[in-house]
Amino acid sequence: MKPSLAPKKISRTKARNAALLNQLATPGLGSVIAGRWFAGLGQLLLSLAGFGLVMAWFVQEMIPYYRLMFSDTPPHLPSMRMLVAGAILFVLAWLWSLVTSASLMREASQVSLESLESFTAGQVKLEPAKIVLALAALPQWQRTGEIISRTYLFKDFPAAMVFVNAVAALAEQAQHHPDLDVRWNKVTLALTTHDAGGLTEKDFALARQCDALSGR
Repeated sequence: MKPSLAPKKISRTKARNAALLNQLATPGLGSVIAGRWFAGLGQLLLSLAGFGLVMAWFVQEMIPYYRLMFSDTPPHLPSMRMLVAGAILFVLAWLWSLVTSASLMREASQVSLESLESFTAGQVKLEPAKIVLALAALPQWQRTGEIISRTYLFKDFPAAMVFVNAVAALAEQAQHHPDLDVRWNKVTLALTTHDAGGLTEKDFALARQCDALSGR
């Protein structure tokens, strides 16, 4: 699979780690890990080229001193141009990676804000008309006051528990937990959003996902 050059959404933790790698370790390494392939590879090439020039200058600097072991001729020191060029390339790579790191941190902040807005929207209590429409798409769910519920029937207790465990993992991921009642091969789920004081989109979204898990 070829790596995509298009920017991808990134978490705050991953953006921070990428920025630390870029600025304190190797310019471009964090950018590549964060999925910024074009910028990251360019930064890596610049930093490696700069490092290579500095090392080449260092080797040329040391060779004349080693020759003194076998000759009394004064050493001819190399020009500083290679050192300066290498330092410039490395600084350019560092500055470029700094721009990418700032972009990653800014994007991570926007993703966090979008997640917060999405979570807040899911906490808003639905109007009665919207609840009726949402229930129409879930004919096997029943409404009792501010709660919707459904009973699933399975062939035996182990099959029921497989479903319960899958629902538990799904609920934990969504951070929205239904009330569960298990009676051998019957599992009843009840959903409401206590923080909103009634039914929200989160309840109906989780109901649809539970139906998909059950295959019924």
